[in-house]
This record gives sequence, structure tokens and C-alpha cells, in this order.
Amino acid sequence: MLYREAGDFSTTYPQDSQTFPIRFDRYRYYVVLVIAILVLPFVMTDYLVNSIFLPFLIYAIAAIGLNILTGYCGQVSLGTGGFMAVGAYACYKLMTAFPDVNIFFHVIIAGGITALVGTAFGLPSLRIKGFYLAVATLAAQFFLVWLFNKVSWFYNYSASGQINAPERSVFGIAVTGPNTEAWATYLFCLVFTVGAAVMARNLTRGSVGRQWMAIRDMDIAAEIIGVNPLKAKLTAFAVSSFFVGISGALFFAVYLGAVEVGEVFGIQKSFLVLFMIIIGGLGSIFGSFAGAAFLVVLPVILKVVGVDMLGWPTDIVAHFNLVIVGGLIIMFLILEPHGLAQLWRLAKEKLRLWPFPH
Repeated sequence: MLYREAGDFSTTYPQDSQTFPIRFDRYRYYVVLVIAILVLPFVMTDYLVNSIFLPFLIYAIAAIGLNILTGYCGQVSLGTGGFMAVGAYACYKLMTAFPDVNIFFHVIIAGGITALVGTAFGLPSLRIKGFYLAVATLAAQFFLVWLFNKVSWFYNYSASGQINAPERSVFGIAVTGPNTEAWATYLFCLVFTVGAAVMARNLTRGSVGRQWMAIRDMDIAAEIIGVNPLKAKLTAFAVSSFFVGISGALFFAVYLGAVEVGEVFGIQKSFLVLFMIIIGGLGSIFGSFAGAAFLVVLPVILKVVGVDMLGWPTDIVAHFNLVIVGGLIIMFLILEPHGLAQLWRLAKEKLRLWPFPH
């Protein structure tokens, strides 16, 4: 009986339009945030951080970015891996060129550089859409990977062609390099993830978000009622690429520490982030988190159950993971296009009505 609107009375417009109109949801959000900031850093192990928490936080940022572009604005993109590479290489060049600047600003500026690149590659969306736009962004994916492989300036003329993150610290605590602590890298990525979620939530609820959704639903009708398609589509590409660039910078500098662009940011990375928003739910910030969590935790669970407990070969478990993900994508596209986010919304509706049938 706790999950009810009874007693939650709004007396102002901001109260009526807040993200969590039910008091229980607001309290739950604050509790989760407090646990994530004040409890988890003291109880987590290096294995949990490196196998679950860090990839979840970083992929959640990338999924939010792609969801803004595809879920909210309706522009299909298969170049997420390439834009993550832009963020990674931009962060690397900034870290080596300006070693005295805080890594926090390097990551943000890398996201801004990626936003400019994403906006440039988003120009074809003004004339093409659907399958043709997907092919155009796929071309951007292959072009960016080729560019970072062939132009040695991007990796500082290294003989191996690999970029390595130098050690950088925040408030005297190392967050990149070989001497990092698990809790420090976790909190550093958590700051960006929470900031990206809050920013994306406010953007999608405002006038910019309504323009994106109008373009997604019917671009011709949106243009008739006064929505500028040039502004709406390019801002979606810019904001999406900004988030994706931040995730790429964190993926390189904090999570991996060393990157070879063809192996890390190939086409499989673009499809992985796309699968996250399909399973999690298009047009939903929560769906981005749900999809990222599912695709990060699933391989870990399959390894523990299949390899450690049942003794299956690792290659069989890896193929079984692909089968599960493929089956879920087909199931969600056919039965529930809005993914896990919609299932969560339906569960909350049932709780609000329980024990009454209607």
C-alpha cells in the first residue's frame, strides 16, 4: 500500500511536472544514489569493479547518447563505435599535450570534440533517413577506424599503433594508469554517469526533447507546425555524440588504459550499444541503464554458471551468450518494442493498482 499517489498533492507547476511524481519513487532514487556513492566504494572488490561496475557505468553513458539519437529523435546510427574512438583519441591527445590540466576537463573536452565530429557526420540526415542514414553512419564508423589506424599523429607516432593512458589524478588520487584504486575509478565514472543521466532527462523533458520526438514521430508534420528539422536533427547528433565521446574517453583512459582502435572500437561495439537500447527500451533513460546492465551482467553470469559451476567450454558459453541476446532482441522487437523499460512501467502500474483489478 506504500506505492500510491494518495497524499502526494501538487500545489505548483514544478511539483506537478517533476520526474518522480510519487514520493516513494523519489525516496528510492535518493537511497540508490546514497548507496552508490557512500556504500558501494567501501564494499566492492577489484573484480566487481572491472567486470561489472565500470563497464556498466561507461556503457550506460553510451547507451543514453545513442538513445537520444535513435530512441528520441528517430535517427538510426551504426557509428557509435567510431564516435567512441573519437572521444578516446581526443582524450589521449589532450592528456599528452596538456599534462597539467585535470583529467576531468580532458574527458569533457573530448566529448565536445566528438560532438563536433558527430554533427558533421549528421549532416546527411537532413536529406536521407532510415536504411540510407544507417549506411551513412556505418560508413562513418569504418572511416573513423581507418583514419585512426592510418594517421600516426593520432597515436603520437607510436611503433605499435596503440595509445596508452598516462597516469592522471583527481584531488591527488590516481584515476588513470597502473596505480589506480578500484573505488577511485568507480567514483570517477559514476560522476559522469549521473551527470549524463540528469542532463539527458532534463533535455528530453524540455522543448528540445519535444522537438526531437516530433521529428521522430512524423518529420513532415513537425516541420509544418514550426519545428526546424535542421536544428532538431543536428542537436540530436551533437548531444548524442557528446555522451558517446565521454564514454569512449572513459573506456580508454579509466577502464582499459590501452587501446588499439580496430580491436576495441570496431563495428561490434556499435552493435553492442545498439542492442543495449533495443533490449532496454527505445526512448527511455531508464531503458539505457537497464540494457547496459543486462548486457554487462549476462556474460558474467553465464561464465560463473556455465564455466565455473558446470564446466562447459568457454567458447560454448560465449556462443550461448550470443544466442540469448539474439533471441531477446527478436522477442522484444516483436512482442515489446519498448523493451525492459516498458516491462518496468507495467510492473509499477500493477503495484499502484494492487490489490484492485482496475
